[in-house]
Amino acid sequence: MTERQISTTIVADDLDSDGAVLDADAARPMRADARRNDERLVAAARHVFNQQGGGASMDAIAKEAGVGIGTLYRHFPKRINVVEAVYKTDVDGLVATAHEVVDTMEPWAALVSWLEAFVDYASTKRNFLTELHEAFEKAPELRVASRERIEGALSIVLDRAQAAGVVRQDLDGPDLMQLLGSMCMSATLTEDQSERLLVLILDGLRPPQSHT
Repeated sequence: MTERQISTTIVADDLDSDGAVLDADAARPMRADARRNDERLVAAARHVFNQQGGGASMDAIAKEAGVGIGTLYRHFPKRINVVEAVYKTDVDGLVATAHEVVDTMEPWAALVSWLEAFVDYASTKRNFLTELHEAFEKAPELRVASRERIEGALSIVLDRAQAAGVVRQDLDGPDLMQLLGSMCMSATLTEDQSERLLVLILDGLRPPQSHT
């Protein structure tokens, strides 16, 4: 879940309408409501960015979320905060997907499923690359930490597939990320091309056939 950006909002969660401090039990439901509001706003922002690109207005995001513009600004005072929240949430989703597929699928199917999820994730980032670069310049640690988390998620599924003998041993996560990143960040890549290229990458991941 994304971190809340405004300290005054955090303080307000601990106050009643008369300004009195609420006890912890009373405040807890309000914090849960605030988290749900964050989730709704981030989901709306993701949808709007996908439809309109990174130049989408805060008004459009608020309208999609069904809230007033003031509510959006209380949670995310700047557009860059919304971009960061969408990005962090999507990275969280990739990490969660890695754990889910290794718990529910065979090694090869789990790897395929995660790679498909990564391609979907990356395709949406092309819609607001300029804004993401701005976020990375403002907070370089965001890019580093997120890349480490994504590579860690990939390692979960890749290492398991290699241990099962269904993926070749002469590559690692960074190698695969180079392949995927170059493909996914192409501005001219179509959905059909993405699907075909992923099939080629998957074919290349199979262990080489032994020659007799």
